[in-house]
Amino acid sequence: MAELSQNKGELSDEFFILGLTSNGKQFRPSDWAERLCGVMSCFNPEGGGRNAHLQYSPYVRPTIVNGVKSVVVNSKLREIEPMAFHFVREFAKDNDLQIVEACFLPPKDGK
Repeated sequence: MAELSQNKGELSDEFFILGLTSNGKQFRPSDWAERLCGVMSCFNPEGGGRNAHLQYSPYVRPTIVNGVKSVVVNSKLREIEPMAFHFVREFAKDNDLQIVEACFLPPKDGK
C-alpha cells in the first residue's frame, strides 16, 4: 500500500491519479488504470525490446492507494516525453479525477 505525503514544502517526484472524481465517486471502467498504463508502456528507459507491450513503464504504473485503484506517474516522464506527460495530466483533468502530488515512502521498519 502506498503512503501519501502532501508536504507542500517538499518537491515530489511523483503524482498519483486516484480513481475518484472530485466529488468522491469511483471512476469507471474498473480497469481504467491498467488501460492508461498500457497505453504508456512504450515509455521505458531500456526500450523494453520485443516484449515492451507486456510490461508497464516505470514512469506510469498502476497501484492501489487506500483501497482505491490509482496510477503513479513519475515526473521524469516530463523530461523524456513532454507530450506523454501532458496526455496523462489531461486524462485526469478531462475525467475529473483527483491528483495528489506525492511520492512512495519506504516502510518505517526498513523492510
